[in-house]
Amino acid sequence: MASLFGELDENARFIEKECGVSVGLENGFVTLSGEREGVDTAARLINALGVLAGRGEEIDRRVVAHTLSLVESGQADNIDEVYGAVAAVTNRGKKVRVKSPGQLGYLKAIKENTVVIAIGPAGTGKTFLAVARAVSALRAGEVQKIILTRPAIEAGEKLGYLPGDLQMKVDPYLRPLYDALEEFMGESYLRLIERGILEIAPLAYMRGRTLKSAFVILDEAQNTTPEQMKMFLTRLGEGSKMVVEGDSTQIDLPAGRKSGLLDAADKLTGIDKIAIVRLGGTDVVRHELVQKIVTAYEKADKGEIKEDGQSNIG
Repeated sequence: MASLFGELDENARFIEKECGVSVGLENGFVTLSGEREGVDTAARLINALGVLAGRGEEIDRRVVAHTLSLVESGQADNIDEVYGAVAAVTNRGKKVRVKSPGQLGYLKAIKENTVVIAIGPAGTGKTFLAVARAVSALRAGEVQKIILTRPAIEAGEKLGYLPGDLQMKVDPYLRPLYDALEEFMGESYLRLIERGILEIAPLAYMRGRTLKSAFVILDEAQNTTPEQMKMFLTRLGEGSKMVVEGDSTQIDLPAGRKSGLLDAADKLTGIDKIAIVRLGGTDVVRHELVQKIVTAYEKADKGEIKEDGQSNIG
C-alpha cells in the first residue's frame, strides 16, 4: 500500500486531483468518495496500479499518469502487456520498459516491418527506442552494423563560422544519438565507431550508397525535403532495416518547403513491410509537464483553444 500511495501519499493526492475524488485508507482497504464517474475511473486506476505494485514495479507519478491514460482510453486490460514489454537493457543492466500503448505499437512495428516511419512529439521515445532496438539487433547478430543519421539543416553558412573541421561542426546535431548509444553501450560505442560497425553521420553522407545488413535510423526526419527523403529511403539494401522518425510540429525547413517526413508518410501508406506509426501526447515519457505542454499544443492545432486562450471543449 505504501508503494501504491507513494512518498507522503503523493500518488494518492495526484489521483484525487485528476479524478476529482477523495482517497482514503480504512482497515487495509482503499476508500474512494466522489461523483460516480470519478470514483469508477479511480477504482480502475488503483486496481491497475495494484497489479504493477504486486509484481515489484516502482509506482511514481509518471507511472500513475500513464496508467490513468490507459484507463481513460479503455486499455487497462493491456496493462501487463504494455508495462511488461522490455525494449532493451542499458549498459548498467537496467531494463528499459515500454511506457505506453503507442510505444508498444512502435516496437512491434519495428520488429515486423522493414521500414518504419514514426511521427510524434518530443518526449515519446522515438529516437531512444529506435536506438534500443538497433543495439539489440546488433547484439543478436541480426545486422552487421548500425548507421545513425540526421539532417544538419544549418550545415551551410552558419556552421561555417564555427571553429574546427566538418565533423566538429556537425557533432552538435548528432549529440542526441551519441547520448542514446552511451546509455545502452557505455563508452564501448566509441570502439565500434573506430571499427566501422557503428556509423554516425549527417544525412548528406548517405548519398550514392547502398546500405546492406544494417540497422539504419534517420533522426529529426521532419527537417528533410522530399528529395532528401527519397534519396535516403532508396539506400535500403539486403538484410537492412530502416527507422525514420521525427516531430511534425518542429519543422525548421524554410517557409514553403514540405517536410520529407510528412510527404513519405502520405505516399508510402499501405505498402507491405512499411509501417506508419503516429505517437501522441499520451505517449510522452519525459517530465509530466512535457505531456501537458504537448497536449495543450495538440488542442490548439485542432482549434480547441480560441485565440483569447479560452477552451472550445465542452
